[in-house]
Amino acid sequence: MKINWPSRIAFLLALIITVGLVAVGCVSGLTPIGWSGGTVSNGFLYIGSQQGRMVSLNLTDDGRVFSEALAPVSNPGLFGCSSATAGGGCSGGAAGVPVYGTPVVSGNLTYMAGYNGKVYAYNTSNLAVRWVYPREGNLQPFVGGLAVLERPGLPAVLFIGSSDGKVYALDAELGDRLWESAVSSDKIWGTPTAFGDTLYIGSFDKILYALNVSDGTKKWEYPTGGSIVSKPLIYQDTVIFGSFDRNLYALNATDGSLKWQFTGQNWFWAEPVLYNGKLYVGCLDKFVYVLDPSTGVKIAEHELDSAVASTPVVVGDSVIFASEKGIIYAMTAGTYEVRQLADLDVTVNGPLAASGDIVYIHTQANALERVNAVTGALLTGISLQP
Repeated sequence: MKINWPSRIAFLLALIITVGLVAVGCVSGLTPIGWSGGTVSNGFLYIGSQQGRMVSLNLTDDGRVFSEALAPVSNPGLFGCSSATAGGGCSGGAAGVPVYGTPVVSGNLTYMAGYNGKVYAYNTSNLAVRWVYPREGNLQPFVGGLAVLERPGLPAVLFIGSSDGKVYALDAELGDRLWESAVSSDKIWGTPTAFGDTLYIGSFDKILYALNVSDGTKKWEYPTGGSIVSKPLIYQDTVIFGSFDRNLYALNATDGSLKWQFTGQNWFWAEPVLYNGKLYVGCLDKFVYVLDPSTGVKIAEHELDSAVASTPVVVGDSVIFASEKGIIYAMTAGTYEVRQLADLDVTVNGPLAASGDIVYIHTQANALERVNAVTGALLTGISLQP
């Protein structure tokens, strides 16, 4: 599936359609917003391209390494597609298999999940495939990213939610399935968060689930008024996440009891970030909010030019946001003043990444744009196509 929304109008139209679908309880026609974010590790940035390749960018000399393209689904009917349409929005094809989730790195392996319903492990040095899960066939599409849990003296474990409503746990070294848990009655597009012995993940059934990392059994659940795709954030003993019911929730991480909720004017799609004891979050209502993470009390807000679906990133003493229209902003911690850094003039909805003073932005044009967060200088962009 290849999406190239040319303008804000197309994006807003997609949101209007989505609102209607959610209102009637139907999610089969939804289109994911945004593309893979980048993960920085040992001087390299790893990112999934819109044509289904893992890309490794050397941050010193801009050298790139590309993996082989992901294979389209072997059984298009699994996605509700006919063979005639398998190359379009259902499973990839000539346009490639899209990657929406941000890769994760553990040891000498980098992991990525594709919309074709497979998880891939690559050697970080050359992006050669180490293993694929499942070995044969395909699961339902993966939209959210992976979480990795590294434990002293024990093998690392990968977790991911699927459009089939299940959560899967995989041996990170071998790719063997450790368990699967059919927790949701609807699609799971959110990226999970693993913390201690608990995995937190949201679903289109409007529920945030807390699962045992050892076997996937449910510890507790918390129902909201809307679907949940934002990745949960852990702050001390609190799990914080956004919902399509326009609320940001803070729950007791142990028992799921409500601590506070903050109401915006539209969906909370992006994951919040913490910096200097304050919570920074963007919303589709065009506002960025600064909250007290202990109480949910609003400290500051700023209206930007368009919706914010992109997870922000911290650089120096600033929190960097990207609007849907591609304008990059820096909010100074403490004073909460906002200044415009750059105008990319292209749609941005994926998570931001940063290394040093440079912010990396995966745009709808399948390119990696770079902005100096201190000077606002727009550096030469990098294509994510081989």
